[in-house]
Amino acid sequence: MDSLLTAFTDPTALAALVALVVMEVVLGIDNLVFISILTNKLPEHQRQKARRIGIGLALGMRLVLLSMIAWIVGLTAPVFNLGIVGPLNQYGAPTFETEFSWRDLILIAGGLFLIWKATKEIHHSVDPAGGDDVLDKKSVATITFGSAIVQIILLDMIFSLDSILTAVGMTDNLAIMVIAVLVAVAAMVLAADPLANFIAKNPTVVMLALGFLLMIGAVLIADGFGVHVPKGYIYAAMAFSTLVECLNIFARRAQARKRAE
Repeated sequence: MDSLLTAFTDPTALAALVALVVMEVVLGIDNLVFISILTNKLPEHQRQKARRIGIGLALGMRLVLLSMIAWIVGLTAPVFNLGIVGPLNQYGAPTFETEFSWRDLILIAGGLFLIWKATKEIHHSVDPAGGDDVLDKKSVATITFGSAIVQIILLDMIFSLDSILTAVGMTDNLAIMVIAVLVAVAAMVLAADPLANFIAKNPTVVMLALGFLLMIGAVLIADGFGVHVPKGYIYAAMAFSTLVECLNIFARRAQARKRAE
């Protein structure tokens, strides 16, 4: 109870809470983009249920991991070392390294899965003979409900671990971590259906989102090899790309209205 009061009364703790909430919401949106793309391939009557299950699993995993912080921190301990180190940067740290912890291995595996999944979806979109097209809103679902849930669970695990490690790195106040996670999941619940519907109504956004997943996958793999790309650069690039795509959408709608007149 005291730690909860501190989170709202101590200026330093409050600043940490605001920063962590923003970071957790951003990480949650990454998670939600994948869930939206995946569930939009299900029959319409199953989509909302799958999204709710996916978000519920994300919350459950984050809370379970929060209760195991000591174990989570232990995941950053080195497991093995291949002895390969890159040249030093301007700060005297190696540009990359091959000393792997369980966290690194999980991030690499998650990044590879994201790249494989995004590449597969892009291939379905650009190959005329590749079967169902994820950009075709009338396409028949190409996955089963169970398959969608399994894939959501796998990515929830990766994003949940990244989320909790981010929280641990920003504060040691458990109450602040819990509040930030709950706020992020609440934002996911509120954004789930509007985001999925927006993607369904604007098929070109799917390709943009798949490009984001490719980039996030590459960043996860780089992080696993000790190459830490500042997240601000990643999200700035994503925001700029999204703004450009929104302008394209507005332009297409204006042209459609003009032709209809």
